[in-house]
Amino acid sequence: IAFSLCPPIQPSLLKAIFSVDPNEVRSLIFKKEDVNVQDSEKRTPLHAAAYLGDADIIELLILSGARVNAKDNKWLTPLHRAVASCSEDAVCMLIKHSADVNARDKNWQTPLHVAANNKAIRVAEALVPLLSNVNVSDRGGRTALHHAAFSGHLEMVKLLLSRGANIDAFDKKDRRAIHWAAYMGHMEVVRLLVSSGAEMDCKDKNSYTPLHAAASSGMTTTVQYLLGLGVQINQGNIYGNSALHMASYNGQDVVVNELIEAGASINQVNERGLSALHFSACSRQGALCLELLLGNGANVNIRVHTHTSPRPTG
Repeated sequence: IAFSLCPPIQPSLLKAIFSVDPNEVRSLIFKKEDVNVQDSEKRTPLHAAAYLGDADIIELLILSGARVNAKDNKWLTPLHRAVASCSEDAVCMLIKHSADVNARDKNWQTPLHVAANNKAIRVAEALVPLLSNVNVSDRGGRTALHHAAFSGHLEMVKLLLSRGANIDAFDKKDRRAIHWAAYMGHMEVVRLLVSSGAEMDCKDKNSYTPLHAAASSGMTTTVQYLLGLGVQINQGNIYGNSALHMASYNGQDVVVNELIEAGASINQVNERGLSALHFSACSRQGALCLELLLGNGANVNIRVHTHTSPRPTG
């Protein structure tokens, strides 16, 4: 969550806070400077102090009448700002003065979502005991666990699971935390999710599995791990594309080789009659995959379905 330090017009109190000049801040407050003054993006001095993680100035502002739950034009509160800055002292000070731990920004993200995004484990530990539900979803349907898995922060994932995070929660595309961890190649997070009961062959709305996700992004170690667990190597998505199709189109030659060695069906075709060879041939980055497939006996005579473009989909 960025905070421009030099907007076109900045209130004097904000300038003093960003200059880290507590004496000037006190002087301005003593002179009755408006502690709730807003800049062009509706951010208050308290937002600025929270962004800087300055717990002393935060308390001074609040005791001088600053609104603890003020929202800027993105609906971010000072607590969102403090969490994003990973400042435990600032977060605890805001909580002490009744900051809303369930406040949502325009993306419907709570401070816990922000903590998970920013790997702010100490901050999350302060927030979680105050929450009745750690499974709140944002506008994209993602919970804090989704964000922690995407960020690859093992300790955050452990914390959330220990506090009742739903391992099978899915976002608006029906993707679970394991999809995101696999896609990003966060091996230890994938391992933890699996050991905690995550479904290895779960599908999103387009029937993509974690193996599809890892293969498409070239996460070889994750692909190896999932294959070792016995996931369905030739599982097709809604278009009939297997992990081999996805890796071939994206030029992930190391993954293609891994899948072939693990027994992937080289000549499997999708709903339009396209094989992995078609996918690699149509891809700008598929030359090495094309070589691998041909070297392992890919059929060059497979014909696509009538009226089907050779360009792959999904």
